[in-house]
Amino acid sequence: MAQPTAQQLAELLIGIARAQAAVVNGLESEFAGIRSGRVMPSLQNAAHLRDHPDPTLVDLPVRVLLASFGRTGPDAAAIARDLERLFSGASATPPPAAAAPASAESTPAPDATNGLDFSKPG
Repeated sequence: MAQPTAQQLAELLIGIARAQAAVVNGLESEFAGIRSGRVMPSLQNAAHLRDHPDPTLVDLPVRVLLASFGRTGPDAAAIARDLERLFSGASATPPPAAAAPASAESTPAPDATNGLDFSKPG
């Protein structure tokens, strides 16, 4: 069996999202207001838009569906990049730097970033 590429998986996700959007649009034509009143809030909740700034593998299909409701639709290249990032296990945001042990010689001079640190006497 051939291994699908990230681009092929992105296109598959877009196709599935278009089918789901067609169902939602059909419901909207039958029951006015269901899309904005019930479906969109549920989708936004399922997409974890506030919890995860970068999509996880579970969130990505829902975000593709939400993007399919927009004017431009989902971007296959961006989805492929997200898939590659998710499959590689790399994080989109760099991990925080390890805190170096504080010593008298390495105490930084006050500046705009740490000038409001009142934990140490001046």
